[in-house]
Amino acid sequence: MDRSISFVNPVIQYVLFFFSFLFWVFSFLIIGVGLYAKVEKATDTVRDKFLIDPAVVLIVLGVVVFLITFCGCVGALRQNICLLKAFTFSLALVFLTQLVTAVVGFVYSDQAQETLGKFMKKAVVHYRDDLDLQNLMDYMQKEFKCCGWNSYTDWSWNLYFNCTHENPSLERCAVPYSCCTADPAESVINTMCGFSAQTLNFLQASKSIYAIGCADRAVLWMESHLLLVGAAALALALPQIAGIVLSQILISQIQDEISSAF
Repeated sequence: MDRSISFVNPVIQYVLFFFSFLFWVFSFLIIGVGLYAKVEKATDTVRDKFLIDPAVVLIVLGVVVFLITFCGCVGALRQNICLLKAFTFSLALVFLTQLVTAVVGFVYSDQAQETLGKFMKKAVVHYRDDLDLQNLMDYMQKEFKCCGWNSYTDWSWNLYFNCTHENPSLERCAVPYSCCTADPAESVINTMCGFSAQTLNFLQASKSIYAIGCADRAVLWMESHLLLVGAAALALALPQIAGIVLSQILISQIQDEISSAF
């Protein structure tokens, strides 16, 4: 047999290389954002209250993506079977982990919601202690048009917003401005619009703030955006499946070429 004949399809080889290279570059961006968040963090007082620092999560995620895609890049470029197998195994492991997490989350949805509720309670409690948490809560409340996790009275968990008579804060019984309903007539946001909101009943509070909790809003959003959620899940899964398939095809072609040489 003519040994000059190559069994390796260059299209598959370089598609896999550029696919891996794209996510390899993306991993640097994730690591960079994580490092920036870690360095620029104004305070570490809240970190111990949660299981892990979000900045550390980004850094670890970036490193994992870097290692996996590095195997794909070099393995495809150098036709290295060991690296390609490591790339395939890693992608398959990540895909299965995501799949199992999704299934477990669906089966044990009540427990998952309870765990998320505990996290959100901590986020409310430490709202003024961490700028990242504050921005996250404000974004979520404005985006979903909600207030607190279960209801607007959840903000009494916070040291500054609680309604106890011993609370000397000017924000006593208030809610953050991100809970307030938008007023088209106002060009400037009134940051004091949520003051004394917790002293009002639901109907009275609904006139000035989003009185419904974010838990209910999140469920409603999921139910009304099932197609979008499914598309996002598919968009996350397809590149992984494509990487696994292309890598397996390339491994098979390289092995065929090695076999033909003997």
